[in-house]
Amino acid sequence: MSRFARAFFILWVFWRRGLDQMLLAGLDHPVARFMTGLLRMGRRLEAPRGQRLRQALEDLGPIFVKLGQVLSTRRDLLPVDIADELALLQDRVPPFSADIAIATIERNLRRPLDQVFASFEREPVASASIAQVHFAVLKDWKGAPKEVAVKVLRPGMTEAIRKDLRLMRMMANWLDALSVDGRRLKPKEVVAEFDMYLHDELDLVREAASAAQLRRNMEGLDLVLIPEMFWDFSSTEVLVMERMHGVPISQVDRLRSAGVDIPKLARDGVTIFFTQVFRDGFFHADMHPGNIQVSIDPATFGRYISLDFGIVGSLTEVDKEYLAQNFAAFFRRDYKRVAELHIESGWVPRTTKVNELEGAVRAVCEPYFDRPLKEISLGMVLLRLFQASRRFNVEIQPQLVLLQKTLLNIEGLGRELDPNLDLWATAKPFLENWMMEQVGPQKLMDQFKFHAPHYAKVIPELPLLLHAYLQRTSLQESSMHQELLAEQRRTNRLLQTILSVALGFVAGLVVMQIVVRIRLF
Repeated sequence: MSRFARAFFILWVFWRRGLDQMLLAGLDHPVARFMTGLLRMGRRLEAPRGQRLRQALEDLGPIFVKLGQVLSTRRDLLPVDIADELALLQDRVPPFSADIAIATIERNLRRPLDQVFASFEREPVASASIAQVHFAVLKDWKGAPKEVAVKVLRPGMTEAIRKDLRLMRMMANWLDALSVDGRRLKPKEVVAEFDMYLHDELDLVREAASAAQLRRNMEGLDLVLIPEMFWDFSSTEVLVMERMHGVPISQVDRLRSAGVDIPKLARDGVTIFFTQVFRDGFFHADMHPGNIQVSIDPATFGRYISLDFGIVGSLTEVDKEYLAQNFAAFFRRDYKRVAELHIESGWVPRTTKVNELEGAVRAVCEPYFDRPLKEISLGMVLLRLFQASRRFNVEIQPQLVLLQKTLLNIEGLGRELDPNLDLWATAKPFLENWMMEQVGPQKLMDQFKFHAPHYAKVIPELPLLLHAYLQRTSLQESSMHQELLAEQRRTNRLLQTILSVALGFVAGLVVMQIVVRIRLF
């Protein structure tokens, strides 16, 4: 489809679903009001606006569905009804031909399929807008066959994404220029974020690297399994990973009948998440039920199995300190401290009045304290803080938006497994340990270890550096001494000159007085 045909199709879908009403409603202009009334003629738009937006994105295809999924995470920008509806979008598309998948694999591995795999299932086990997955068996991995999952990028995605992104940028510019409400949604920034998100997902090597990092971080925790990546058979278009066997976490009855401790499973999920956030600063940011299974193999019974690592989040030490102090201040009801943290972080303009922001935070947080702690949603606390801060022109960092969305997923999943789950009781030890580590001797030791290579290089050079410094200081002092002596000589000569002139002047006056007296006598 050509660019103009695609643009016309998008406009037709917008009109059919009544999105033009949503866009024109933000324009306070007589022409806009006239166009709104004119375009409304002959249509009955009974469905809520969020539902109409979701249906329009589904009509426009998988790339726009992806956009809707990304937008659903930006609850700091979107009205609640629209964000809730966009969260229902499902990334499901028909699979592409197995022959195309095999051709892509052979092109990337540079060898025939049967030289790599002992068997290959032509029917994909999963299919999405970006890629699909086939099960296979590697011929020889460390002396034995190995069951694997092969993820293959959908063909033609790069060009399709390029065209649709060009149109999205054009629409974002229009929305930013014409609509006040649209400008508040930051359409150009959202499209730029979506562009980065899509191109990250198009690189399967990046996904493999994220999985490998999480697998390394989670070693020794004994709560979660992450598939091994086979780098010799992976590229930007093909990813070969260990095949995992487990029961989808949504099948609670099956897990319970297998003997899995469901309340412990709920607590373990929260433990995994907070370990990734506060210990590692690197977390799986797409932990919905479709990406989580539970092992019932006797060797790994009851452990989580994480899948699909296209979306991960990372936090700096500053981010972690912001989160820990916000949560701690929230449970102390220290709303002034919450407001100060927003200003200190630089996300709110320095000119913001602390008492005004404190009042907004209090209005958000105080209703939660009428409930038991176990009923408090930390994800909703973060979301409400983001929304309350919006009118103060707060700049919410993308990694924190990802964290808030993932936290909501974890809370929802945990409370589906165990309605009595006390999230705060699980999270509190992580926050307390992290705060202690920031000021205790362990932090000092960690900093010393981090800087040790630099110290090892600098310490042998210290005598030479000290000698050079002292020599340079001595030369500088000598130079300054010479300059002072020269200045003193110039001052002495000047004083001598002034004194000679003064003496000459006085002598002249005396001579004149003598001459005058001689003439008088």
